[in-house]
Amino acid sequence: MTELKGQRLGRILTKMAKVNRDQVHEALQLQQQQRRPLGQLLIELGYIVETDLNIALAAQQGIEATDLGSMNISQDVAKILPAETAKAYQVLPIRYDAGSRTLTVALKNANNFRAIDDLKMLMGYNVRPVIADAAQIDKQMAKLYGGDHQEESLTSLIGELSGDAKLEALKDRGQSIDLDTLLEAADDNKVKRLLNLVLMQAIKDKASDVHFEPFEDEFKMRYRIDGVLYDMIPPPKYLAMPIVSRIKVMSNLDIAERRLPQDGRIELTVNNAPVDLRVAVLPTMFGESVVMRVLDRSNVQLDLEKLGLRHEDLDIFRQLLNKPNGIVIVTGP
Repeated sequence: MTELKGQRLGRILTKMAKVNRDQVHEALQLQQQQRRPLGQLLIELGYIVETDLNIALAAQQGIEATDLGSMNISQDVAKILPAETAKAYQVLPIRYDAGSRTLTVALKNANNFRAIDDLKMLMGYNVRPVIADAAQIDKQMAKLYGGDHQEESLTSLIGELSGDAKLEALKDRGQSIDLDTLLEAADDNKVKRLLNLVLMQAIKDKASDVHFEPFEDEFKMRYRIDGVLYDMIPPPKYLAMPIVSRIKVMSNLDIAERRLPQDGRIELTVNNAPVDLRVAVLPTMFGESVVMRVLDRSNVQLDLEKLGLRHEDLDIFRQLLNKPNGIVIVTGP
């Protein structure tokens, strides 16, 4: 459907034989009165269904449609994109081309373009989107990951990492790992899965911070929830540098710089909610420590009424805000 890219929605639906010109004209007249999306109006008029609209919107963006009904998806792609990530972004991995490092994923909604950008950053692969029927995606997802979309456990993943001979070879090299080896380790799929699992769990549990802390004989990963630090199962110490390097890659920081503090940022959209991760990397005696501040913008309360002020104090505050000059000093505990 690449020939339909960039064309008007009504024209695309007409070429798909889902509507005729009179029906499009009727919807356009209604749109002038109600100022609402054309696709939704065509659905309400009974001329198309949600699947037709999604396929047309995908064609408008140059995204192909695919039928998942009889497709056999290899279990190998489940290792490329774990269940918790696929579930968070409402996508289904259907194939992976190792030669071009391209992961093809099926979308329920053609407007879910942020998922593609996030997956490119989280997984480090090229991501090719296709559009598919939502019911078929749910059915294939249950088949691929299990009926309850079983999530990968931190314990099993760390066990898998501990048995990786290539990563275990880093054990005796300490801080003297060359840049190429470090990049290769940071790009390891299991390292990506571990970090993505930690981040998704932190966002799900509404953690305010995620800490990655090196010590003499261990590497701790901890969440801060309601001011209290909770320890996660620690990965082997030799994975500290690959994990920190992967965070640096995602934050657009310099992975070769290990002696100076660095600050970065990661922007994600998880379950349709915007999430900012503020990243601070600090060198320590035993390696680099990372603190990631989790800022869920959907939970930010901007209304003055939600600050807990009494009505009379709120009235006084509003009056002060209307003054032509002055200063507001905000303090906290």
